[in-house]
Amino acid sequence: MGSILGLAMLSAAAHATDAKRETFGTMPDGTKVDAVVLSNAHGMQARIIALGASVQFLSTPDRNGKSANIALGYASLNDYVSNPQYFGATVGRYANRIAKGHFTLDGHAYSVPVNNGVNSLHGGTRGFDKVVWTIGEVKHDAGKASVSLSYVSPDGDMGYPGKLTVTAVYTLDEENRLSIDYRATTDKVTIVNLSNHAYWNLSGEGSGSVMDDLLTIAGDAYLPVDAGSIPTGEIRKVAGTPFDFRTAKPIGRDIRTNDPQLLNGHGYDHNWVISKDEAPALRMVARVEDPASGRVLTLKSSKPGLQFYSGNFLDGTSVGTGGHVYRQGDAFVLEPQLYPDTPNQASFGSARLEPGHEYRNLIVYEFTTESTRGAH
Repeated sequence: MGSILGLAMLSAAAHATDAKRETFGTMPDGTKVDAVVLSNAHGMQARIIALGASVQFLSTPDRNGKSANIALGYASLNDYVSNPQYFGATVGRYANRIAKGHFTLDGHAYSVPVNNGVNSLHGGTRGFDKVVWTIGEVKHDAGKASVSLSYVSPDGDMGYPGKLTVTAVYTLDEENRLSIDYRATTDKVTIVNLSNHAYWNLSGEGSGSVMDDLLTIAGDAYLPVDAGSIPTGEIRKVAGTPFDFRTAKPIGRDIRTNDPQLLNGHGYDHNWVISKDEAPALRMVARVEDPASGRVLTLKSSKPGLQFYSGNFLDGTSVGTGGHVYRQGDAFVLEPQLYPDTPNQASFGSARLEPGHEYRNLIVYEFTTESTRGAH
């Protein structure tokens, strides 16, 4: 009897995770866009689509065991093409902003497309979010399920130097962690800053405002920005400002104060200084708890910066997977990365990648629940 029970438990463990490939849609030029659904034994599911190597759907249970999709996204590929919003997307070649679309590298001046006022945002008009990645290995075992995606950005793509070979490996494990392992290599000196632009609503996408969510950011300083959201170069302490999230507080508590920085960003759209340099190992950079559902998101990364965006420009033009309209403040975004405009601001460090070296950004989203409202 014991051996039968043992075999049954082994069989259950062997099928605890799964990874299934499916078709999501077809691009206007006829390119097929596939998806891979990763799942575990605890009710978590994540759908990753090849367009933009994006998180299209992520479902996880609340404190009562009821699952909901907490990632903003579209139900159809056509919406991703016709009204792109970076939902769940991999952003690059340079995530965030480059002032006036110009930077200099080893004495050579480069220009990249401006697509955010006079500045370049998330790689330009055709960044990594708007290309179809190649799905590689899809696998699962007793402890995790994963999918590897790759993209080769040719030398001169969007004005950036060097042929950049990029991989993104999404892994869902039995500890309810979704990790994204970004890596890149180049054949010529270039700049790289990759991140993921997932929009989260821990009560469920389309459920309304996230302003009551309790946010913690492990940074004691942030980067003030000008009217175009380019860092001024100052590193400002958060103490005594609306940007102090060192102790958990509701996202919306101070968002409507008359702080010039909140006016510049139309809310929070700033980079927090988690560390001066790359950390030697993963550490917690942010935590968000939704008192209503009990869901908790803990974000880990080794990158020095964290861009926190409070969904300021969701304007009712996007209808999500559940048929609900997304409006201002209906989601938050947390992007571990290098500081914005680093190529133009030497005091921020370096975004340089040389041949023979590998860029890496490992991002871990850990999902748990709190049994009571406001528990810590």
